[in-house]
This record gives sequence, C-alpha cells and structure tokens, in this order.
Amino acid sequence: MKTLSLCMIVKDEEKWIGQCLESIHRVVDEMIIVDTGSTDQTVEICQSYGATVLPYTWNENFADARNHGLKHAKSDWILWLDADEEVDQKDISKLKEALDTEENILLIQLINYFGDFPPDPDQAFLLAHHRLFRNHMGFRFENAIHEKLNVSEVLGDIYEVTILPIRVHHYGYTDPFVKNKNKLERNLRMLEKEKEKEGYSPWVDYHIASEYYRAEKYTESFEYVNESIRGFVRNKQVPPSLIYKLKYAVLLLVGSHEGAWPGIEKVIEIYPDYVDLHFYKGVILFLQGEYDKAIQVFNHCLELGEEHTIHLVLKGSGSFHPHYYIGRCQEKRGNIEGAIAAYRMAIEQSHHYEPAIQELQRLLPKESVGLDQSVSVASSKMEGSVSD
Repeated sequence: MKTLSLCMIVKDEEKWIGQCLESIHRVVDEMIIVDTGSTDQTVEICQSYGATVLPYTWNENFADARNHGLKHAKSDWILWLDADEEVDQKDISKLKEALDTEENILLIQLINYFGDFPPDPDQAFLLAHHRLFRNHMGFRFENAIHEKLNVSEVLGDIYEVTILPIRVHHYGYTDPFVKNKNKLERNLRMLEKEKEKEGYSPWVDYHIASEYYRAEKYTESFEYVNESIRGFVRNKQVPPSLIYKLKYAVLLLVGSHEGAWPGIEKVIEIYPDYVDLHFYKGVILFLQGEYDKAIQVFNHCLELGEEHTIHLVLKGSGSFHPHYYIGRCQEKRGNIEGAIAAYRMAIEQSHHYEPAIQELQRLLPKESVGLDQSVSVASSKMEGSVSD
C-alpha cells in the first residue's frame, strides 16, 4: 500500500491542532509540521501525536513555509491540511485506498463553514480542493498568501480530475476567525504587497475582494472583484466561476439587482452547471417581479443540485434556498397552498432554516407549523466568498 505524509504549517494553534491531528494521525505514515513561531502549547501537542515539528523563521510567505515541509516528506503521497480542519471520520478509511491510482493529484470535498461556532451544518460552502498529491513530482506551493499548488506547471492545463468521497471540515470562516481584525489587517497588508509585484496574478484582486466582503465593505469588494475579472480577461483567460459568484453576491447584498442583469445570463453561458449562478438569477427575477420565470429557474436549481463542487457551491443553493424562494413566488402569485408546500419542503431539507420557519409561522397557527420552536435557528445571510 502507498505511504502517506501529512504536511502542515502552524502557529499558536493549540485550540484546534489536537482536533485536527486526532482526525488523521492513525492513517498517515508520518506527520511533518512546520511551526512558524508558536508561543503556546502547539508544538507540544503536535509532538504528543508523534509529529516531526520543524521550527521555521516566518518570512511573511505561506508558500515558502509549506514548501519547507514538503522537502522533508518521505512518503509516496502528501496530504496537506490546516489546523482549523478535520477529516470526517466516516470517510477516513477511504483515504489510503484512494492512493492506489495512476493519477498524480486528487481532490477532496472541503466543507467551509461560516457563521456561528459551533457551526450549523447547513451554513457552509462546498468545494472540491487539491489536497492529495504524489510526492517527488515537482509539486510545490506558490503565492505568499492564499497559496496554491502549481498544478498546471506540473500536469499542464488538461489533466484527469477525480473528486474523492472524502470530506474535510474547515472552520476558519466561522465568526471567531473572521472577526479577528488582526488577521484581516495582516491579510490585506500581504495581498497589497503581492499587488505591487510586476505581473501579479488577478487572483490577488479576488482575494482582496474576499477580505473586504468578509469585513462587510461591499464597495471596496466590488471594486476589486471587477479588477480581478479585468485582469483575467487581459491575460486572455476566462475568469474562474467563484469570482463571478462573488460579484453577483455583492450586487444582491447591496440591492443592485438591476446592475446584475443581464450580465449574469452571459456568465451562466460560460458556467451552465454552476447552481449558485442560477440561484442568483432566480433571485434577480423574483426581485423584478417575474415570478413565473423565477420559479422555472429555481426548479432548475433543484435539478442541478449541489454536486458540481468543482465550483464553490453554497450549501442549499440546489435544495432548501430555491424551495424557500418558490414559496415567496407562490405567495406573490396568490397561491398560498403552494407557498406553504414550498416552505415545508425547505424546512424538510434544512430543519433550522429560519426564513421558511418564519414564513410558515406567519401563514399558519403556531401549533400547526410542526417544528420545535425551542431549537435555535441559523442565520440566512447569503454568503458569496471564500478563499481557497
């Protein structure tokens, strides 16, 4: 059986690292952890799990730190994780089996939670992510921040894509992390430094836009996401789908659905299987009073589902969110029975889905809603951005 190295970088992660290593240490053959200057118990916790901890002088470059760890990995394959992640224990047995393949890189299902912590399982982004790759092939990380693997450099632009049925839960976009002002300021400082480099990647503008989005500075976010799109176009590249997702999420959040139309239809022609873009189109049609057309689009979202995680997919965009909006449309059309049925479908698929619960409470006597009202409900804010 192929061997597997876990590679990580950490700094002051004592709150999370134990949970991460507990989820993975039994199935990896070695753990290489680069520590960039912890002053808490992070190093001791890592060593208690048998990890090799490499001290590293931080140079404000995440890729350099990760690549330092890769140099010490001896196994056939490498899995990389962050301290605020854990591998789903229902999937862990599939990990080593997946390495018996002719492919050189594999994707896993990353579940990025947002909102409160502990997280609501229905408040998440779903994304297939390059996390497993064959060692000694020339793979390395690039970019000082929001680092990524040099996949195209090693494999070219066309290569086999396999998404494994292995889930990794990521908590780094929940409120305790996002509301860390120091992290926001650090990320923006590092990104602006990258932006000063000649020929910088359009991804830098996207990541700046994402930081401003999380800080609820939507004017700045919209400015940078558009600059990112222009940058890809200048480079004769099609802007990636998640960049358009962020653009239209911002437009809807600030109430500018007129500005999103008809551009979103052109983007859907590029990414016809991206359910989030169809969902946004349906919301725009709803806001324009085009209720019959909106229902058609929301039904198409239900047909697409949330399986195309090669895109960044908001959980619920192919299930409970469209059902809720079908209910809103049916109400506007005067079809109250149809609205109630749609709201019930939304709640059936997400039991704590506050918008649908509130609509049913309004339309029906409380005792007939059929829900445990003592259960806390989740925020329904439409999220649009995550950085890979």
